Amino acid sequence: MKAPIQGHESREFNRMYKEVDELYHEVALKSGLSDTSFLVLFSIVELGDGCLQIDIANRYFISKQTISSSVRALEQKGYLYLKHGKKRDRNLYLTAEGERFAADYIIPLMELESNVFLLMSPEERDGLLRLTRRYTELLKEKINQLLSQK
Repeated sequence: MKAPIQGHESREFNRMYKEVDELYHEVALKSGLSDTSFLVLFSIVELGDGCLQIDIANRYFISKQTISSSVRALEQKGYLYLKHGKKRDRNLYLTAEGERFAADYIIPLMELESNVFLLMSPEERDGLLRLTRRYTELLKEKINQLLSQK
């Protein structure tokens, strides 16, 4: 089967997206965690202690099952613990070891991300967000159309 013709811009955007993804993978790898486990800890720092697994799944578009598997692995490593909340909710909290990990890897990465954005002008930051949001909206619309035809 021959691959469809793809425009240069589309190929370049996909390549850059994968390159950014690979940068985060390298950080997770260096820390000794899987990408998803790293993202779970990142999310707890970002959303705050006591956040829910469903909050992480919804924010980062990752299945609840994948988040749950990573949470179990992180719990076994001693990085987090769970408390049962309302109904079936399970709140996530960092342990002392998890806080040390966050101080070593998560917080520096968050600061780095913020600083990288500050290296761009306000117009560049706004343009990047605006155009990426627009691309995502259009892609979502077209994928939904494609899937509705199947």
